Amino acid sequence: MRYDHLIQNYYPTLTRSEKKVADYVLKVGSQLMYATMSDIKAATKVGDATIIRFCQKLGYSGFSDFKIEIAKEDFTQQEQTRPADYYDDISQHLQEALTATAKLIDPEKLAQAVDLLSQAQNVYIFGVGGSAQTGASFAAILLRVGVQATPVGDPHIQAQLASLLGPTDLVIGLSLSGRTKDTTDSLKIAKDNGAKVLAITNNLNSPVAQLGNVILQTAIEEFLNGGSVAGRISQLYICDVLTQGYENRNKVDAVALREKVLRSIIDKRLD
Repeated sequence: MRYDHLIQNYYPTLTRSEKKVADYVLKVGSQLMYATMSDIKAATKVGDATIIRFCQKLGYSGFSDFKIEIAKEDFTQQEQTRPADYYDDISQHLQEALTATAKLIDPEKLAQAVDLLSQAQNVYIFGVGGSAQTGASFAAILLRVGVQATPVGDPHIQAQLASLLGPTDLVIGLSLSGRTKDTTDSLKIAKDNGAKVLAITNNLNSPVAQLGNVILQTAIEEFLNGGSVAGRISQLYICDVLTQGYENRNKVDAVALREKVLRSIIDKRLD
């Protein structure tokens, strides 16, 4: 049974506080999958125990289990309405991801991010999972403007490295949700040691964003569909914009750099 139907069926049996949670869930709908218990508490003025009891009365083990069920329903509905020419649908979705991300660019924040990148003696890129893969790609993108950045995807190595950083170092933290614990922990260690932090994330109020000296915003939310191409495209677009901003600010001789890089690998191509 759909979660909204479940809520309606159980609504008369809920306590007054639980009904506040039910009303909030019905109001936000599938967007609840991106919410935290703190978000719900702030909106409803109830405690953790009330939220958990509400989920359990509907038959779920807890809040995370409830969110997963909502995500499954939302994903299933999207799949059922996907047109036969799905390749056009995918293309449109990726274009929308780029457009939505471009609209979130704040020129002032971008300029501040370019300043951080320009002033750093050492640059590190922290991310786990799909964001770690984006980080590796970002490091390759930065090479074309002469910036040598070190992508680190292992949380243990991130933490150890972060403990050795200082004011001349920049850590770029990648996390779509902004709530990835490993990334948050590593960025906090880096910032506590005086390093600058550039956060690239969706949520401006997330833990990762709160640690950023500067925040650049992406636009794609993920839950059940983690590691999606659209999410990666949104991140890489921001990475490319930042790289171009660095190139413009520092008047990088891009042609000379590209020639140098090309000559280093040209013999590796097969005739």
